[in-house]
Amino acid sequence: MIRPMIRFCAVTILVFAASFVFAQTEFSAEVHNDKHPDSDAKVYFGKDKARFEPGKKEARGGGAVILDMTKQSWTVLMDERQMYMEMPQQMIGQKVGYDFFHAQNVEDACPQWLEMSQNKGGTCHKVGNETVNGRSTVKYEGTNSKGETGMVWLDPKLRFPVKWQDKNGGGELRNIQEGSQPSSLFEIPAGYKKFEMPNMGNMGGMQRPQ
Repeated sequence: MIRPMIRFCAVTILVFAASFVFAQTEFSAEVHNDKHPDSDAKVYFGKDKARFEPGKKEARGGGAVILDMTKQSWTVLMDERQMYMEMPQQMIGQKVGYDFFHAQNVEDACPQWLEMSQNKGGTCHKVGNETVNGRSTVKYEGTNSKGETGMVWLDPKLRFPVKWQDKNGGGELRNIQEGSQPSSLFEIPAGYKKFEMPNMGNMGGMQRPQ
């Protein structure tokens, strides 16, 4: 159960975490993965926190992942065991790029994208305006320093990507619902105990709960 949840954390956070801090509107949405439609997830964005709920394929007894943008940390809920695990940076496997979709100006996002270390020497250009699932977006195409090309559709109101595509596949947000999100979504449920991971190389090994 731990391995699927870690993979879910890594993929989801790397796609969304950076954008969240600049989201202007609280909202919830369904995350559709083109290559794995049975892995669709659910996301909730509050003022300074986010909640990611994996699809049935990834869950396997696990629960949500809560991201705290103020602390730049995340927590995995393990519902079947009524426990939670704080995810150290090393378990994600790489540093989350908190500026990945830092679109201060959705109409001119290329300069910031090209400032990222992995995009140095790459290219970026604004393709134009497109409608994605009924929402107005600004489409960009970029090539990173490795020559890998991808596209992203930014929502000016949310300042958030609502669609993305690269050589490995793509996805989009569906059924976006704007509005304040309950604070309980971003809290550890009462009665849950903390799990510790003493050995980062042994994803299955855990100490007893505190």
